[in-house]
Amino acid sequence: MLELYNHPLRLRADPSRVVVRPFHIGWVGNGSGPSRTERLVSEVLKMTAAEAAAQLEIVLKDFEARHWQTRRVFMTRYDEIEALLGLDGGQIGDEKRQLIGAYLCHEYSYAAAALMNPSAVPHFDQSGMPPGSLRILMSLRAVGEGHISSVSFREGIITDTNELSLAPEPPFATAADAREEDEEHIPEGPVTVYRHRDSTLSGTVIFPITKAQSNGLEDLRICHFTHDDSSVEWIGTYTAYNGSVIQSELLRTRDWRSFDLVPMSGGASRNKGMALFPRKIGGRYMMLGRQDGENIFLHASDDITRWEGGELLIKPQYPWELVQMGNCGPPIEVDEGWLVLTHGVGAMRKYSIGAALLDKNDPSKVLARSKEPLLAAADQDREGYVPNVVYTCGAIKHGDKLFIPYGVADSSVAFAFTPVKALLDQMD
Repeated sequence: MLELYNHPLRLRADPSRVVVRPFHIGWVGNGSGPSRTERLVSEVLKMTAAEAAAQLEIVLKDFEARHWQTRRVFMTRYDEIEALLGLDGGQIGDEKRQLIGAYLCHEYSYAAAALMNPSAVPHFDQSGMPPGSLRILMSLRAVGEGHISSVSFREGIITDTNELSLAPEPPFATAADAREEDEEHIPEGPVTVYRHRDSTLSGTVIFPITKAQSNGLEDLRICHFTHDDSSVEWIGTYTAYNGSVIQSELLRTRDWRSFDLVPMSGGASRNKGMALFPRKIGGRYMMLGRQDGENIFLHASDDITRWEGGELLIKPQYPWELVQMGNCGPPIEVDEGWLVLTHGVGAMRKYSIGAALLDKNDPSKVLARSKEPLLAAADQDREGYVPNVVYTCGAIKHGDKLFIPYGVADSSVAFAFTPVKALLDQMD
């Protein structure tokens, strides 16, 4: 039996975690009169200074204690509207400007429905870490109002003795800002979002920005990527969903302050569950995918944003994975080769997590597979929004252990440690 330590910590959905977001009423008018945005601004401008101050006081009484620097958020939103409408801010008092901003913002509970499908990488800051400890950074899929998924983050520390501690969440969360946001058009194509200068990563949320992402950013698989020139970049693959069509995209960052959200092209990118190898192999980018929704494929490309074709790599073989398979995050480089966590679906749509070992120089060669699951939905881990699911989007090798954060029943996040050697030894 594989040695597995399940940490007692569990993360769950929290409706009290809210952010203030722009409320896009619609900037374009109907051709015969002002837009709704113009009408709202006009109504506020017609108020007396006392009336505007009184209305702002009501808003602040309801919301100021719930959010970080609420007045500044309102003023930032006003500045966007001022630029669009050509207002003269010098002629408008602070109360009216803040009130205009308040009318064009709304509060959003980003993790009210579920918190799930984590991915983990080494943190960019390892200063002050004692021997045996590693600072980590996790991404999580947060599901809120309208079942729309966003990306949240959590920082923490793991040790070689199976200890885990998470940095406290700040009392207020902030949404990453696109800056080029346009009231008139929903952005399409690549877009860059920026973490607020005073916000920690544990308090930052990345929401859908473009038309292709409008119904969710799903299952970010973060990869600590090393380029040929030895420079490092964090690259994550995720699924953009617009309510009817999915497409794979890349999240790219070098400083965790700005994040490029970049659509991928090519036939293979029109599928879920792509996972990038953490370096080039044989001079080419390599990716795992589930091109047919059933089997694991291997993809190679000279362009990290374009993915075609694919070679069948692993297909269901054991009872616990006969329905379908997929990867569980980027391959992990170990002495023996590339360790790939997989997910399999069996009878009654029960999910399990297994593993495969690929050749280090030629990952099209499967050296070994786990006959039995490493993790499976059981007991309390079966109940939730989608029962009988365990799922991870990325584990970390630390010392001789594998740290696995994983989603439970599409509802919560749990954590496990297992020795890498023991995992490899139980594979055939």
